[in-house]
Amino acid sequence: MSFKLSADGVKYVQNELTRYESKQSAIIRALYRGQDENGGWVSPDVVAELSRVMDIPASQIEEVSTFYTMFNKQPVGKYHIQVCCTLTCGMLGGRELTDAMMKEAGCKTYGDVSPDGLFTFNKVECLGSCDTAPMLQINRDPYIESLNTEKGLQLVRDLRAKGGRQ
Repeated sequence: MSFKLSADGVKYVQNELTRYESKQSAIIRALYRGQDENGGWVSPDVVAELSRVMDIPASQIEEVSTFYTMFNKQPVGKYHIQVCCTLTCGMLGGRELTDAMMKEAGCKTYGDVSPDGLFTFNKVECLGSCDTAPMLQINRDPYIESLNTEKGLQLVRDLRAKGGRQ
């Protein structure tokens, strides 16, 4: 197993375990921490490490990680851009926005990492901001709303210019 939680990560997960009556209730919070420390995705090694730290069968952690779409099952770019493409966002150009942004970023298909390692795009189900459609979310940051194609393309350009800087 090559993934290990940091010392702070272990403390965080152990603290989460004390907040709930059942250990299983802490799985989602622990998965977020593991995903964050593993470059944005939940690998089998993350599941095994969380199982060890939480003293929960790996199968229970795997069940949660594969059920919820907020846990990535494969590596993602530094900027995981999730564009809402359901009814309202779709009708207001969410699909076309996604296609244009992907082309600008150099991504050929959904879920791929761009050649520079910066971008991954996914269409997602409703993010709950229909009045500001189309909209998207980058990683777990706040929503970016009221988009159009030019704003989306500028967002990609700005993120690329920011590049490896935090």
